Parts: sequence; C-alpha cells; structure tokens
Amino acid sequence: MKFVCIQARPSASLSSFSPGFAFRHGLFVQGLWAALGAVPAAVHAQAEPATLPAVVVTDSTPKANGKLNLDTPSGTASRLGLTPRETPATVTVVDRTTIEARGAQDTQEALRAIPGVTAHNAPGSIGVSYRGFSGASLSQLFNGINVQYAIAARPVDSWIYDRIEAIGGASSFLYGAGGVGGTINYITKLAERDDLSEAQVRLGTHGLKEASVGLNRHIAGDGTGSASHHARIDLNHRDADSWTEGTGTQSTQLAASLLSVLESGFTHTLAYEFQDEKVDRPYWGTPLLNPIAGTLRIDDATRFKNYNSADGLYAQRVQWLRSIAEWRVSDALHMKNTFYVYDALRDYRNVESYRFNTTNTAVIRASTLLQRHDQRLVGNRIEGTYQGQLAGRRSDWAFGLDVSVNKQTRFPNSLSGTVSTVDPYHFETEHFFDIPGMVPGFRPDRDNKVTTTALYLENRTALVHTLNLVTAWRHERIELDLTNRREVTVANPATFQRRYHPSTGRIGLVWDMAPGANVYAQYSTAADPPSGILSTASFADVRNNSELTTGQQVEVGTKLDFWQGKGTATLAAYGITRKNIATQDPNNSALTVLVGEQSSQGVELSVGLQPTRQWAIQGNVTYVDARYESFRQGGVSLAGKTPTNTPTTVANLWVSHAFTPALQASVGVRHVGKVYANAANTLSWPDYALVDLGLSYRVNHNVSVVGRIRNATDKRYAANVGSTMAYLGAPRTADVSVRVAF
Repeated sequence: MKFVCIQARPSASLSSFSPGFAFRHGLFVQGLWAALGAVPAAVHAQAEPATLPAVVVTDSTPKANGKLNLDTPSGTASRLGLTPRETPATVTVVDRTTIEARGAQDTQEALRAIPGVTAHNAPGSIGVSYRGFSGASLSQLFNGINVQYAIAARPVDSWIYDRIEAIGGASSFLYGAGGVGGTINYITKLAERDDLSEAQVRLGTHGLKEASVGLNRHIAGDGTGSASHHARIDLNHRDADSWTEGTGTQSTQLAASLLSVLESGFTHTLAYEFQDEKVDRPYWGTPLLNPIAGTLRIDDATRFKNYNSADGLYAQRVQWLRSIAEWRVSDALHMKNTFYVYDALRDYRNVESYRFNTTNTAVIRASTLLQRHDQRLVGNRIEGTYQGQLAGRRSDWAFGLDVSVNKQTRFPNSLSGTVSTVDPYHFETEHFFDIPGMVPGFRPDRDNKVTTTALYLENRTALVHTLNLVTAWRHERIELDLTNRREVTVANPATFQRRYHPSTGRIGLVWDMAPGANVYAQYSTAADPPSGILSTASFADVRNNSELTTGQQVEVGTKLDFWQGKGTATLAAYGITRKNIATQDPNNSALTVLVGEQSSQGVELSVGLQPTRQWAIQGNVTYVDARYESFRQGGVSLAGKTPTNTPTTVANLWVSHAFTPALQASVGVRHVGKVYANAANTLSWPDYALVDLGLSYRVNHNVSVVGRIRNATDKRYAANVGSTMAYLGAPRTADVSVRVAF
C-alpha cells in the first residue's frame, strides 16, 4: 500500500548558529569562529530564493531490517571507497536504520550488532572484546580519529550517530598502533543537502526521561549556482535514575555542523560536538559470595545494592572540533584535509571495591580513588584518492599523511585500605571527603605526550576482471614523552622518552566467482602498546617496554547473495597472533620481559533474510578460541589459558514482522558464552541469554510510537566479572518513545 505525501520546503533562512556552551579552553573559541569567518560571505548575503513545493512519494510499509549491508561503501575498512563486499576482511556496518529498528539506546547497545563483540560500561573500565582481544588491542575511533585511550569510548546516546562501522582483526595499517583484534568507528551525523526535521521523547522505568531533536536546513544559495550552504543540529538530553540504589545519570549530547558546497568541486564541513555526562553514585559492581571458586555466585538480595560513597561521582565533558575540506580535483583525483581538536576532562570520586567477609555476613569496602584525566588531542590528516591504471588494468590508490599530538595529565589520589565494613542489606555509606586522608583538590602526577607522524598508502588493482588485489602499508614515527609532576626518584625520573617506528600492512585477494558471490583471503599486521595505552603509560611501562608488540592475522571468507536475492551471508575464518607481550620475567618476578604471546582462532557467520516485505531476519554466530601461548603472572605460567571476560561463543538473532503497514513487532535474542574471571581460569561466570521485545505503531505518516521491553525474562547476568566482584547487567526494563517528523 502506498501513500503520496506533499511537503513544502521551508522558506525561512537560518543565517547563523551560535553554540550555547562555553569552551573550557580559548583554542576552541578561536578555532570555531575563525573557521566560521572563512565561510564565504554568501552565507549571510544571499537570500533564499522562492521554490516550488517538493512532491515526495513514499512507501508507508515499515522498512524491514533484513539483508546485510554489503554494498554501501565503508570508509572504516578501506580509504578507497570500497564496499564491505569488495573488501578482503569482515566488515560490519550498523547503519541508522539498524540502530532504530533494534532500539539501541546508546553506542554500547549498538555494538551488539557486530558479530562476536561484547561490551560493558563500568565507569572506570570500558570493556569491549572482539576476536579474543580487548583494551589497547582494539582501536575505537570517532569519525576515523583515534584518541588513543579506551575509556574515551564510554557509551553515548545513539541519537547523534549516523552509523557504526567495524573491521575485524589486525588493522593498524589504517589507523595506527593498536587494533590487532579489530577497529570500531563511531560516525557522527553531519549536515547534508536534504532538509529534515525530527524529534523524539522517551519515557521508561527507573525515571528515564529523554528528549531529542534533529534539524537539517538549506540556509543559503539555490543549490544550483556557485555555492550552497546547509546547517545541521542534533541535540539529546537524558535524565534517569538506575536499577542500583542511589545512582542517577544526566547526559547531554550536541552535534552541529555547517556544510558549504562551493565552486570547482570544493566542499567544506565545520563540525562541533559536545558531550556532557554526570553519574551520581556510580555502580561499580556486586560482591561475589564465598567461597569464591568454580562457578561464581552473588546473593540475590544484593543484586540492586550500591556500596559506593553517598556522593560518589563519575563525570566527563568532551568537545570535538573538525574542519573537513574536500576537493574533487578531477574525475580521477579527490583530495581531503581534516583538522581536528579533541578535548576531554574526566573526574572520579569513588570507593570502588567490595567483597564479602569469610562468613558472607558483611561487605568490606575499600579502594578509595580521587582521579582526574585532562586530555587534549590536536591533529591534521591530509589524504587523497586516485583512480588510475597499472599495466592496462584499473588501479586505484589512497594515500595520506597524519600528524597528531596527544597530551594527557592524570591527577590520581588513592587509598588502598579498608573504608568500612557494612551490613550487606541495610547500610549507609559516608560522604567521600569524610574518609580519613581524602581532601578536595587535584594534584598532577605526570604528563604523557604522544606525538605521531604517519604516512600510509593503499591500492586496489584488478589483476583480471574478476580478481582484485588489495594492499596497504603504513609507517609511523611515535614519540612518547613523560614528564614527572611529583617527587623525582630513581623509579620516577623528571622526564623519560621512548621512540617507536612501526610499519604495518595488508595484502588481500578478492575473487568474484559468480554474480553476487565472492571469496577472499588476506594477511594483515598490527602493532600494539605492550602493556596498555601510551597516553597513560607509567615510567615503569616505558622503561621496561622498549618495543611495541607485533600482531598478524590470516583470514579467509566469502560474501554472497542467495535465495534469488532474498538472503545475504558472510562467513569468515581467521587466526590472529600477538607477540612481544610484556610478561613476568621467569627469573625475576619484579621484572617484565617482551616474550609473551597471545593468539585467537575463530569463525564468524552472519546471515540476513528478507523472505517477504513483512518479514526480516538477521543473525550471527561466532566461535573464538583465544588463549595465551606464552605468559606468566604471579610466577605461574598461563600458557593455554583463556583471557578474562572472553566468551567462546556469541550469537544474536533479530526477527521483525509487519502485521499491517502501521503495526510491527520485533524480537531480539542474544546468547553469550561462559567467561573466566581470572587468568588462571579457575573462576567463571556461566553463559546467559537475553530477550528483547519491541512493538511499534505508526499513527500517521509523521508520528510513530514504539514500546520496548529489554531483558524481558529479567535474566541475572554479569556483563563483566573479576575475582571479587561481578558488574551486573541491567534487569528487565521498559520504555515508550514517540517520534515525530515535521
């Protein structure tokens, strides 16, 4: 059934945009307004010409989320503009349609669409696992920019994001040191040439209140002359309590951009993002019952308890500024320059560790931490693509130079002793600064400055009509400088430097063996910091770890259409090895040596079906055998052991059905296998399954109502588990949202 909708283009002109947030550093103010001043005066001088109403024909049937997205170019997996089908690697694109169809509230929920990925959002350790690796062995990017700090990827409301893209396995050749397990790229909405207006209000359990709005407008020029200008703003605010006692969250996200389409194939986009998050009395975990051995347990009566200080806090403020200039020099040559500034301030004020006494009659609270992170990243990337020929065969090139300076100062103040022992079920906790030894104020510890210069090159050459060779190479010069801001000692000198010069690459073949079906094989390499992240590395890390680790991956797979175009599938098998891991010296437990090795072998299968216009089915299942090949901890060899919080199997299934053009129901089922809580693999949390339900009703062409029940079976599960605590996932929750297009 089809409807015809007639929409009139607004005639009002938006002449300027003034952000309502003050910047913490003058650089942002100067940079933003200087860039605005560079926009041609035509933005302000040209009047909006009269236009006839635009007639838009739309299909009212709900767009089912069926077949896999294999034919939309992905800039994350290749800079050549290749689609996932053309790339010799496992590439997942979680587009806006998928995010909305599955009701992903934030970026971490959206990650569930990536085969094999697990994630948790504990305040002090954002845990993402991919192909058996986590932490610094994964690259998490924002619009293709690596901020070189895993905790920067805290969950952000999904409203401001256009899509999330991921490439599995070694990918340092694209984005620099890191990424042996894979790369995940969060891509923000930007101004575009079509006008749109949308808003959403969401209400849910635990006091959830959320409001969002998005506007994109043509603000100057007629779009057919020498110049046209388009502005976009997406704004979201969320306020909620929590399922844990005393926890409350407030967050605001803003993404604003100005697109200028100028003469001679030149475009410029100025983009600004602001994220503000505050969590009162954050939940850090639930103590495990003694004896802590074998399969771990919690006391159900403590499931919703929160043992943090009464005024515990996690807060962060993040700002981005990007200037993106693109020039289509000719049909063959395209140049792009991206200047970027990232500024983040994060504060912690918490009691973070809880454990039962031996008789499980009291909870012992410890690990007091007052912490601030002050981080600034400034960089510029100039890149180009060229479509040419080599020996008479089509040969496309991508090349670029990326220079950045990443500086972070940490202000830690911690106490390791016991804070108090409380009744597990009936208790009150202190205000943070009532803890003896804790006083307000921040004292800097050290500055970590990472200066990176990288040169990269990528190529795809058609060897024959159906066989393409895809190669890439990247060389980096990384300078790490540490400055001591406290007392100078032998262990902590005034300054220390380390230089790294990794080169990484990829070579792959893609054979189109039949229409809509191909097979591929690739070999790729990676380089990782040996014991963490360079922007937080300690003096001991830098002294002992003179080299980056080396990683390599071999992957084979296929991508195909089947069932007369109603189905799509991808299948991949891979093997990854990471060497030179910092491990305990077998002859001196106080020292580390770069002889450790970790590996993973796995299989990933994804299938998407669209049997009819009403039915949509997508699913994926992954198996990974991750283990230490050579690693020591506490004087004990861990060879053959599985890294903590790494499930062997992860499976997802999403089914949606449109009963009528207006009414649609959906079901999502997720299975996560058993994980180990310690490196010795003597402690484990069992596998679990989650069920999500959704029902949407479109009132009219512009208004829809969506209700969701998450974790419908109220499954008790651990999103992350340690040797004394489990970080539990959310219980059953429900929410209703109303979305309006206007």
